[in-house]
Amino acid sequence: MNRRKFIHQSVVAGIGLGLLHRFSPSARAAAPASANSRLRVAIAGLNSRGIALIQCFASLPNTEIAYLCDVDDRALAKGLAATAKVQTSVPKTIKDFRRALEDKDVDALGIATPDHWHAPMTIMALAAGKHVYVEKPCSHNPHEGELLLQAVAKYGRLVQMGNQRRSFPAMQEAIAQIHAGAIGRAYFARGWYTNARPSIGRGKLAPVPAWLDYELWQGPAPRRPFNDNVIHYKWHWHWHWGTGEALNNGTHEMDVCRWALGGTHPTKVTSSGGRYHYQDDWETPDTQVIGWEYADGKSMSWEGRSCNSYPIEGRSRGAMVHGTEGSALLDGEYYAFYDPKNKLIKEVKPGSAVDSTNTLSSTGLEADKAHFRNFADAIREGAKLTSPISEANPSVTMLHLGNIAARVGRTLQCDPTNGRIQHDAEAAKLWRRDYEPGWEPKV
Repeated sequence: MNRRKFIHQSVVAGIGLGLLHRFSPSARAAAPASANSRLRVAIAGLNSRGIALIQCFASLPNTEIAYLCDVDDRALAKGLAATAKVQTSVPKTIKDFRRALEDKDVDALGIATPDHWHAPMTIMALAAGKHVYVEKPCSHNPHEGELLLQAVAKYGRLVQMGNQRRSFPAMQEAIAQIHAGAIGRAYFARGWYTNARPSIGRGKLAPVPAWLDYELWQGPAPRRPFNDNVIHYKWHWHWHWGTGEALNNGTHEMDVCRWALGGTHPTKVTSSGGRYHYQDDWETPDTQVIGWEYADGKSMSWEGRSCNSYPIEGRSRGAMVHGTEGSALLDGEYYAFYDPKNKLIKEVKPGSAVDSTNTLSSTGLEADKAHFRNFADAIREGAKLTSPISEANPSVTMLHLGNIAARVGRTLQCDPTNGRIQHDAEAAKLWRRDYEPGWEPKV
């Protein structure tokens, strides 16, 4: 390693998450004062979902994307081109998101980075006085979820997770009807997700590409040499950076299930499955069934098939809630209720008016915008967040527990007050991860 590179890496690691302590309460950005205040947003992570964040934030009235942040030069260019289509002002483009946190005029940070960055970056932004919109799953492990709750309480800023179904008018109406007894006493909910993902093959060690700041991409994760089939997206299937399909997609459906049934943390968690379809570098399950039991006599399950797309209930993804007087099928902007004899009694499709003030859109991105509007309204006007971290975190934690059960190969017994694993020291070690020295998230 040459001297210049050594100094660069030492400085980056040294300031790491210690940047948290650079921001005193007096230096934190103040929230906009009224509904007419301009909201200035920085967006970190510009591949895939990051482009959706650009489009959704730019659609909000009096909102400006002020910074685009990504460790990939190509992604910065792509993000800049996408922003030019939706706003006239040109955002600053930077590799290191921490520079945006130093700008007192930035009100909020949108996060669409790899999973291992979600919680550490959120905590850093909160400490800098910013509000945060963070894509699911919001944490890489259950311990980080606990830190997020502490950070929100300490820094007094808002965090909305990107489980956007919480803001879909159709889902809000369907859940309200379930809570009102439309299917009697709801006691079992199941979610699913299917896809036909190809093999990721076998990667090899390679030089870090010139367009990538790999040091910053790794951030809080313990250092590993660059492998040519991790970046981008394939990190999802490595425990070191990702959380598998259960949290990549299962978060959406299982959050809907938990929303419908209520309850916070399970008493028992089981998982079966594995990497079956291909033999390659993919570590997390491509086929998985997770089960949760709750103290109030309710249970849930999730089935994920990453490499076999045969649908369930005729749909590639969705949730079904069963009760004493019928069942409900829930899928984003669609829902249907069935009576005890399985007769369809109500159906709402995309584009249908669900009440006097809301109309469902026929496109997913348009529906997502409601979640961003709710976030902006909460900042400007004090509206109630539809998915604050206090409500989102239990849905994420239950899936983390499912992955832990899969990794240790046995049933977990959990404390229903906080989800903590009981009577299993080996499994309990997976409640948190190891961090690169100097990058440990702290509140």
